Amino acid sequence: MDREYRVLNKQVFTKDYFQIVPIRNMDQLDIMKWRNEQIYHLRQNKPLTELDQSHYFTRTIANLFNQEKPNQILFSYVENGKCLGYGGLVHINWVDRNAEISFIMDTQLEKEYFSHHWSTYLSLIEEVAFKELQLHKIYVYAFDLRPHLYTVLEHNGFIKEAELKEHCYFNDAYKSVIIHSKWNKL
Repeated sequence: MDREYRVLNKQVFTKDYFQIVPIRNMDQLDIMKWRNEQIYHLRQNKPLTELDQSHYFTRTIANLFNQEKPNQILFSYVENGKCLGYGGLVHINWVDRNAEISFIMDTQLEKEYFSHHWSTYLSLIEEVAFKELQLHKIYVYAFDLRPHLYTVLEHNGFIKEAELKEHCYFNDAYKSVIIHSKWNKL
């Protein structure tokens, strides 16, 4: 494991053959590739370069590990050591005890394995959020572009909490944002 988060007692979360581990430097080019391929549904305004990605890992991510209350906690999502995706808890609000869930997977896996990997990842990130960090609420903020995402979220106990009509301008059109949330029942 490259690094450990100071805020977490447990660093590796496992379900079946899958794990989330503190984000690994070795995965940064794969992550960049997937982000660029999936830019249409991300809050990213231009394709990333290797230099952009390197700077992000050295200037932003490296600083997260020693913070008592980082604004994000990112993980590599792996199967038998191979990175299949990445994500984490972002926009963490330590006062109100909530965070947004972030996740993207290898673009080639989306067509056939989208539901499986999203469901597996959600169960892992919930363990981080609810058991490890004792957050009250987690949510997914998504452009209204991928209705199959909402089915997976609802199947995993998330509730559609809000729709922000024509909230974001993307590809010369205004898109709505759908927010699905889940509360800590532990």
